[in-house]
Formats: sequence, C-alpha cells, structure tokens
Amino acid sequence: MGSIRYLTAGESHGKALVTIVEGLPAGIPITVEEIQNELSRRRLGYGRGPRMRFEKDEVTILGGVRFGRTLGAPVAIEIGNTEWPKWETEMSVAPGSSTKPLTAPRPGHADLSGMLKYGFSDARDVLERASARETAAKVAAGICAKKFLQYMGIEILSHVVSIGEVIVEADHNLPRPEDLDAIDSSPVRCFFPDYEEKMVAAIKAASKEGDSLGGTVEAIAIGVPVGLGSHVHWDRRIDGLFAQALMGIQAVKAVEIGDGFSIGKKRGSLAHDSITWDSENRIYKRATDRAGGIEGGITTGEPIVLRATMKPLATLN
Repeated sequence: MGSIRYLTAGESHGKALVTIVEGLPAGIPITVEEIQNELSRRRLGYGRGPRMRFEKDEVTILGGVRFGRTLGAPVAIEIGNTEWPKWETEMSVAPGSSTKPLTAPRPGHADLSGMLKYGFSDARDVLERASARETAAKVAAGICAKKFLQYMGIEILSHVVSIGEVIVEADHNLPRPEDLDAIDSSPVRCFFPDYEEKMVAAIKAASKEGDSLGGTVEAIAIGVPVGLGSHVHWDRRIDGLFAQALMGIQAVKAVEIGDGFSIGKKRGSLAHDSITWDSENRIYKRATDRAGGIEGGITTGEPIVLRATMKPLATLN
C-alpha cells in the first residue's frame, strides 16, 4: 500500500466543502454517523465564536464506501452548508460580480497577502478559502485516517495544555485513550481540572475586554510501531511530515515534538532518552519520552507526542 493523501475543495460560505481521501485500503469501516460525530467535536470548547455555535454539518459520502466499508477507491465526502440559501447570490459560481465587495483587508488574516498575490480587489476571494471553516474538511479526512489507524491498533487523542498564560506543567502525565470522554467533557478540553478552572477564568478576563487568547494542543499517538519514517532523505523524516501537517492548520504558528523548545535549554545529559531492553516482550524501550517517540526521523515505538500552538483569534469583539 502507498501513502494516504487528501485534497479539500470549497469555500467557507459556499454550497459545500468536499474532501477526497486517496490510498485507504479496502475493508475499513466508516459511516456517515462517525464522520458527523467527529465534526460535532469541533464545536466543543469554552468561548467559541458565534458561528461555531450555529453552524451544522450535513455529511454525504459520495463515493469509495459501500455498506459501511471502504472499497479501496478514493473516498469522497461532502459537507453541506446549511446556511447556503443566505449566500447563494453572493457566492454564485455563475458569471457576475459581487454587490457587496470587501475592500478593507483584516490584520492577522490572509486577506491582504492573498489580494496582492492574485490581484483580487475583493477580499472575499481570499478569505472564503482561507477560513478556518475548511478545517471541517480536514476533520472528514482525519476520521478516515483515524479509522485506518484504529484498524492497525493505533489510537489517537488530544487535549489542551495551554491557553494564554495558563500552561500545564511540562512533565505532566499523558492521558490515555480511555480518558477521551473526560477530556471532551471539559469546557476547555483540558485533562487537568486544576488548570481547567484557570483557563476558563483567563478566557473570561480576555473576553470581558473584547480580546482573545491563543493556546497549545497536545496530540498523542499510542501503539505506533518502530520504523515509520526514515533518516535517509529529508522528505521522508516523519517528524518533518508531522510538522508540515500541523503547520498546515489555519492559525497554527508553532509545532513541538516531544520536549520541543525546552530541549534547547537543557544539557545533553538531560535531553535524551536512555535505551533499555524489555526481556519479557523482547523489545527495546526508552526510559523516558523526551524525543516524543521519534529519533532520526523514525518512530521508536514510544508514544508520539506533538504540540501545536495556535495564535489568538484575529477577529476581536
């Protein structure tokens, strides 16, 4: 089997977003309900913007699945825009022009850079595609990959480790897949109740002043085998591929693997993971996981730990 890749199409206020996932093997179970459940998790979290509260996702699997299982062909998924009737004229694909062009680019968005690059006079020609609404299409692709990984015995979960200046201590215990329900029940998706209350308070304080906060999400993969990726070429290093994928998410400005930025502040004797031998299971282990499950661009068999830091929302109240 080759690599799995995906493409998305569609605009924020267009008729629909479309995701095509290529490379999934045949026989992976996937249903519309599972995709909708994952999409509904995008609306979790304290202090969400108004659009996140009212937008709904109408999911249709257009191809690549029969009787709830993949066929080995590309999987096409459509996420309909329930607000489309309000935008049908402004976002029409037919020849014409806008009656309400947006000519004032917003700081912190792709508006001005995109307008200058492509020669647009209407910022909507840029912002509609640059919008974080496109992450819904990424989630649809992600659940397909997630189902494949589960089939291979790999579990994925994530949780919030910082909002504003409230930061979970660096040497915290990693949550496990069985902790996911508890994480999702947190208003800020934080696994640690003591920090959860402080994060909510920080959001309230910023919101009261019409401001916003950024934060960091930690993603964990458990059950990853040894040997994925390669040290041979730069574009086969799995840490580089992870970094590219995370930096491709709207508003993400920094990525860490393992102890990440803090490694640069440590001595070498405290920065690496000693190797041990598990005689019972006959495998090599690491006494710690400072490298985040990756050494030399290759997975070590330890949990993969990634963190992505998102900038504060540029749209303020």
